[in-house]
Amino acid sequence: MSDLERDPPPVPPEKPLPSDCCDSGCDRCVHDIYADERTYFEQRLAEWLARQ
Repeated sequence: MSDLERDPPPVPPEKPLPSDCCDSGCDRCVHDIYADERTYFEQRLAEWLARQ
């Protein structure tokens, strides 16, 4: 088993489509959730790259 199979890179979150937002000022808009998921992904990616 290769290193990539044992420790695969993290998968980036899927960007929301423009139609996913209702533009009503939701407290947790899909764009806010995506931004949080993107930050978490970037942290995991940096950790993964450091291990490689």
